[in-house]
Amino acid sequence: MEYIYGALLLHKLGHPVTEHNLRKVIEAAGGNVDDSKLKTLIASLHGVDIAAELEHASIAMAAPAGGAGHGASGEKKAEEKKEEKRTEAAEGLASLFG
Repeated sequence: MEYIYGALLLHKLGHPVTEHNLRKVIEAAGGNVDDSKLKTLIASLHGVDIAAELEHASIAMAAPAGGAGHGASGEKKAEEKKEEKRTEAAEGLASLFG
């Protein structure tokens, strides 16, 4: 998790999320850097708009869990498919770090 936290910290402070910068953050926090985890995370984040992903995560967390009978069923199915894709992506990324 420290790799993800480090990447989020770099993003929050406006620094590029690179191997070099992430290595410095983890070492500064007293952690030992695992090169394979570092490279995997950087490769996974290539082309990802972190700000947009955080916004989507915030919206997903704020959405009501149940909501019975509101809206069209087709609209609900489309939302469920989008949520499944986001969940699968998050699970795939989480599995990299045990």
